[in-house]
Amino acid sequence: MPWKLSSDRPIWLQLQEQLKLQILAGKYASGERFPSVRDLASEAAVNPNTMQKALAALEQDGLLIGSRTNGRTVTTDESLLLSMRDQIAEQLFQELENSLKELGYSEDEIKIAIMKKYQ
Repeated sequence: MPWKLSSDRPIWLQLQEQLKLQILAGKYASGERFPSVRDLASEAAVNPNTMQKALAALEQDGLLIGSRTNGRTVTTDESLLLSMRDQIAEQLFQELENSLKELGYSEDEIKIAIMKKYQ
């Protein structure tokens, strides 16, 4: 996967967000062993300490489960995965709604446009 990193925000935060989306999208299955810090850092061309900080944040969120002997695995808590996925979808819908309202769309016009798109 190509990593999209910019200098306007902390790199570890961008890594966390991108990995979170990959987990929620199913790239890493529930209960699957997660790649090592070094492998991910090498792939993203970042310092391992930066990647470690991103993975620690994902552990804090409950998406990764750390083990001293087995590395990290993706959580098996399906309700957590679905809940986080729904939260992100809600944020994206809100951003879309706000953007369309800035274009002058009413709520009814937004509903019609969305239904028209997916018919």
